Amino acid sequence: MQSPLPVRDGVNATRLRLPEDGPWDTAMDYMMHRWGHIDPQGIEDRFDAGEIVGEGGVPLDRTTRLQDHTFIWYYRTLPPETRIPVEIKILHQDEHLLVADKPHFLPTTPGGTYIQESALVRLRNQLDLPDLIPMHRLDRMTAGVLLFSTNPQTRGKYQVLFEKRQVQKEYECVSAAEPAPGHPAVEFPVVVRNRMTKSRSYLLAEVVDGEPNAETRIEQLETFDAGTPADVSAAGSAAHPAVRLGRYRLEPHTGKTHQLRVHMASLGLGIVNDAFYPELLDKAPDDYSRPLQLLARGIRFVDPISGKPVEYRSRLELNEAARARA
Repeated sequence: MQSPLPVRDGVNATRLRLPEDGPWDTAMDYMMHRWGHIDPQGIEDRFDAGEIVGEGGVPLDRTTRLQDHTFIWYYRTLPPETRIPVEIKILHQDEHLLVADKPHFLPTTPGGTYIQESALVRLRNQLDLPDLIPMHRLDRMTAGVLLFSTNPQTRGKYQVLFEKRQVQKEYECVSAAEPAPGHPAVEFPVVVRNRMTKSRSYLLAEVVDGEPNAETRIEQLETFDAGTPADVSAAGSAAHPAVRLGRYRLEPHTGKTHQLRVHMASLGLGIVNDAFYPELLDKAPDDYSRPLQLLARGIRFVDPISGKPVEYRSRLELNEAARARA
């Protein structure tokens, strides 16, 4: 549903669905019920200023009945944010697409404590592109190629590519060169297929019994020495007295949450600096010197506008692999 309010400071207006009935006479009564304990004066001020609107951009006031609107829109008060000390690079831009090289630690879209400090909001503000929309997402801890639509008129053509799985993605990661004790040896390349699930109430994705819904092809590209376990935070290599790491190419054929991290951990090859898999570590402040060693290296597809095959590749490097080459 189209918002009647424009993007402001790079952020979309928030949409709220009002209940059909209840113990509230007005829309403001309902908002006070939801958020009055946080900022009652702010809610009243928004209604008085006409900053809360219904469909068509009709302003609401304190007396607007609950039943008069199904959806309303308003701008949230954004808390101050500490800037994440990373920069996002632009790989390509035209009238239809923008391709960015997203760094580690920067989320793709606003959420939780990250609003202004997201790739989407940064780019909207930096380039004055309020209509910018991501075509897919990367985890906050994953770096690499990220596609955005710049043109609402052609956006649907690119969305169809993702819906029909006509986009090929390639990732790289750094993990232990050999599986951790208790896991069998792996002959590469290998295809991991299983059934994954993730609930809203559970932080981690899980492998469960049932028809496979997640598939990844994994190839080992090289191996290299990386010092001692004290130098490398790798779940899959912590038990090794001398750390030997590997660089891997990952080609997912599906797109489940945390799929690559789960599939590598299932082989006993937990990705370096992964705080979730195979073992959930205590939450700690971001250590910008130890990013998750997972990178969206490339993406390719047949462009629906030009009809020509295109490929975009990240210029970033995983620091564990770069250190080994130095």
